[in-house]
Amino acid sequence: MKYPEPVQVIKERRDTALGALVGGIPYIGFMGITFERRGDELTAIMPYRGMLVGNPVLPALHGGATAAFLEIAALVELAWSGLWSEIESGAVDVSNLTPETLPRLPKTIDFTVDYLRSGLPRDAYARARVNRSGRRYASVHVEAWQDNRSRLFAQATGHFLMPAPNDG
Repeated sequence: MKYPEPVQVIKERRDTALGALVGGIPYIGFMGITFERRGDELTAIMPYRGMLVGNPVLPALHGGATAAFLEIAALVELAWSGLWSEIESGAVDVSNLTPETLPRLPKTIDFTVDYLRSGLPRDAYARARVNRSGRRYASVHVEAWQDNRSRLFAQATGHFLMPAPNDG
């Protein structure tokens, strides 16, 4: 009889894989973005830093920083959802995951941001939802909020070109 893996082993495998995925994108570190994982759900967190302010008079987060945050959340969610089944089955040896051994990231075709209100000088959070993911194309929707999840300050929709299977 085969016993299920201990929960801690599964959590460690998931965290290691997410760390390798995020660590392979230097811009994520530059922006200070981190990811909190609960099962297969990721929440992107962009801690407030003065360099993110675009209008010091208001002050408000820079639109480019907001757009970059949303695009990063979408790309990481898309890559994470693609790796999920392999991570869960143990088909991937997460101890050998590096930016070089991970599958290539999707390429952005277009990314449309709706700025719903000014981003305040405080931490921001985002969650992405993959609407469609095929062999060559994916569509992702992202929502960002600060203090209250029901009061979004930005949302975006992105379309991505998926890497060919032999590109990984």
